[in-house]
Amino acid sequence: MLQINNLHARIEEQNILKGVDLTVSAGEVHAIMGPNGSGKSTLASVLAGREEFEVTDGNVLYQGQDLLEMEPDERALEGVFLAFQYPVELPGVSMNNFLRQALNQQREYRGEEPLSAGAFLKRMKACAALVDLDPQLMSRAVNDGFSGGEKKRNEIFQLAMLEPRLAIMDETDSGLDIDALRTVADGVNALRRNDRSFVVITHYQRLLDYIIPDTVHVMVDGRIVRSGGKELALDLEKKGYDWIREETVAV
Repeated sequence: MLQINNLHARIEEQNILKGVDLTVSAGEVHAIMGPNGSGKSTLASVLAGREEFEVTDGNVLYQGQDLLEMEPDERALEGVFLAFQYPVELPGVSMNNFLRQALNQQREYRGEEPLSAGAFLKRMKACAALVDLDPQLMSRAVNDGFSGGEKKRNEIFQLAMLEPRLAIMDETDSGLDIDALRTVADGVNALRRNDRSFVVITHYQRLLDYIIPDTVHVMVDGRIVRSGGKELALDLEKKGYDWIREETVAV
């Protein structure tokens, strides 16, 4: 599904990614943890195609295609989805119109017929129920006046609507209380499939109590320095990141 080889990236003159290697197979959930400033969100941004980040070395293959050669909209049409750490508000852009246009553009790209108004509404209600999103929010502008928890639920709602092949979740758990965290995690778990992969970026182990990853990676100073199972996240919860930093420096 996703293969990252020796990826280097910078913003302005600051090098942030310094040789990331990562392989995610179809159906897998990979968690990326690490201290502030380690490059986790930069990796998510580069994969999504944010133009302010410059890739200086390495390559990324997505389903055998060169992801870095695709424009951001093409990546989305090919099934790459980014759930933002800080979802933006789009005043004046209604949720209904935004999602219907996005979904039907995706269907057109795949050579499919657009959804009828009735089919779209039925799908929207089912996906909103999946993450306990208030149906009244559907008639409002995207994220406009939403609470932090509603914005994060809305990200998972959009994921359910668009059905991507690769979902990148950039600290979707930040700022959530325990009930909202469980709701978001339940939505993600309901969307896990053999042909859909997740890259879950998080600071804290608590999210991984609800979304059980196949592999946990630790990123330090722009590189993935250790990978393991769920127990690695538990070690980080107990010991923090200093022991990883010390081992990395020693090597």
